[in-house]
Amino acid sequence: QVQLVEFGGGLVQAGGSLRLSCAASGIILSSNIVGWYRQAPGKQRELVASISNFGSTSYVNSVKGRFTISRENAKNMVYLQMNSLKPGDTAVYYCNVEVVGTGFKYWGQGTQVTVSS
Repeated sequence: QVQLVEFGGGLVQAGGSLRLSCAASGIILSSNIVGWYRQAPGKQRELVASISNFGSTSYVNSVKGRFTISRENAKNMVYLQMNSLKPGDTAVYYCNVEVVGTGFKYWGQGTQVTVSS
């Protein structure tokens, strides 16, 4: 059974930093594509950053230069380091794993990030 658990969200002032963590069981993150999505109230869920099974990363334009996605294979975890946070980054952040070759996706329960101005 695949389980994804996100943690590290919270309330931070604009300009601050947070690091989100995604812990996985039942699936090897380094063998699949892992993405961080976010969904703000009244908005569609959007892909913020992803890391492929080859280690290549990609980011939505709005977070480039501020967010960094990384993984720690030994712990089977993926992180999202978020710096220079803005109120517009406020959302629920979700960890997602897409199984390579199938397109099937697993989701975590989400963690709230709130950035105050």
